[in-house]
Amino acid sequence: MIPSIVAVGTAVPPTRLTQGEVRDLMVAQHPDNRLTRRLIAAAFDAAAIESRHSALSGLLSAPPAGALPIRDGDRILDPTTSERNAEFRRLAPALFAEAARAALSDAAIPADRVTHVITVSCTGLFAPGPDVALVRDLGLASSVERYHHGFVGCAAAIPALRAAHRIVVAQPGSVVLVVAAELCSLHIRVSEDPEQIVAASVFGDGAAAAIVTDTGVGTRLELEDFATALTDDGERDMAWTIGDHGFEMTLTAEVPRIVGREVRGAVGPLLGSDAWAVHPGGRSVLDRVADALELTDAEMAPSRAVLREYGNMSSATIMFILRALLHDDALPDGATVAALAFGPGLSVESARMRRRTA
Repeated sequence: MIPSIVAVGTAVPPTRLTQGEVRDLMVAQHPDNRLTRRLIAAAFDAAAIESRHSALSGLLSAPPAGALPIRDGDRILDPTTSERNAEFRRLAPALFAEAARAALSDAAIPADRVTHVITVSCTGLFAPGPDVALVRDLGLASSVERYHHGFVGCAAAIPALRAAHRIVVAQPGSVVLVVAAELCSLHIRVSEDPEQIVAASVFGDGAAAAIVTDTGVGTRLELEDFATALTDDGERDMAWTIGDHGFEMTLTAEVPRIVGREVRGAVGPLLGSDAWAVHPGGRSVLDRVADALELTDAEMAPSRAVLREYGNMSSATIMFILRALLHDDALPDGATVAALAFGPGLSVESARMRRRTA
């Protein structure tokens, strides 16, 4: 059998935030700056997001004991990078494990059959890392090969799936567990910078896991081909750096325009696919992709639905969309699925898959 995604599991933190709640909280941080308040309201209201999940259970109320000190009354605090990263180390492993267990359960594959683990994240760093934590939490064999794809941003899940495909091709019978988990809200900050305001308006927290193997049966996404392209500009327009007070996102207004201009040339072979999983970097990114590739509302619907319900969860987001397409019975056997994501650089990562039902 062709190396395939045989199951996708997802997980989100229990704290659900409506877009309006976060908007009002951020607006309240600028009582004396009418322009910033208007910018925040406009960015949040235009994001096409209804809700997001956050690991910060105390973002809208008093933080529980032992949690990251993120609020003092109505004021959002500014924890150090060390404090934010410590919270990632405390909370992320459980989210990695929850998504992985869901994928293994859906695939009906016992944990002791996993031969390789690939973890993905750009919102926290620690060692021993989430790959080691998964071995411990899931009871995997200590001989499982482990790889971590870190700090690659929103596009990282597709290269991770590509690596899983390469492993299964080289070692038939392998069972590769790919898990992406992002706690973007740990890096929330109060700012008058329009780029930071846009970032605060779209990012949420979540995790997703995929099982890639050539031994599964039933409904699956066969991994046929992958491509990567680095655009001529955009290196300064989408970036992710480590600052003294959290990880700092650069996301300029040029990003949707660059994506719209470059995407058709980058993914030409995917045109004509039956279904699309487009990373929802934001509403304007989805709009530009739809225009450039002449995609219909129906083709964009899975991506817009994930954006609406979860926001942009960085690398994990594309796998939420793939899960929806994997279980979409309206797609017939043999339907082609195109996956597309964007990352710092500005890079375009893509994959062609085929949905099989037998």
